[in-house]
Amino acid sequence: MATGKLIIFSAPSGSGKSTLINYLLTQDLNLFFSISATSRPPRGEERNGVEYFFLSPEEFRQRIANQEFLEYEEVYENRFYGTLKAQVEKQLEAGQNVIFDVDVVGGCNIKKYYGDRALSVFIQPPSVEELRKRLNGRGTDAPEVIESRVAKAEFELGFADKFDVVIVNDDLEKAKAETLKTIREFIKQ
Repeated sequence: MATGKLIIFSAPSGSGKSTLINYLLTQDLNLFFSISATSRPPRGEERNGVEYFFLSPEEFRQRIANQEFLEYEEVYENRFYGTLKAQVEKQLEAGQNVIFDVDVVGGCNIKKYYGDRALSVFIQPPSVEELRKRLNGRGTDAPEVIESRVAKAEFELGFADKFDVVIVNDDLEKAKAETLKTIREFIKQ
């Protein structure tokens, strides 16, 4: 059985990354999300090993010390998220193409670890102003949250040139077609 490939997606909030990933998941590409680990408790119907691997903050720290993560982040005090190397390897060995939805630093770390086995894709909004408009249009965030997301986006846009492919999402149908073509070609290699 062929070993799977790794596809890394990073983008500022509001750039359409989730929409594009969800579109790819409906195509016949044998794509599976990497299952992340977190130190937060399960919500609702979430099950260990399905949506996330749920670890205590102590377990998470121990695994960091053992260098078991490709990337991780402490989002708030004792609230960790990360990608376990062993889980990704297991999925690759099963022939799955593993898709990552991570921040720019995590994306760069995974790319550095896997090199040419991974394709890193940066989804870019047409402009910071358009991004602000999209975030406002969602109607889900307070103005100060939107401004903090825009500031973070400006920082993240500085990482675009570290990715293998940059797709500007100024027209969703065009971005879907370009993303699909890019991923299909990479998987066939």
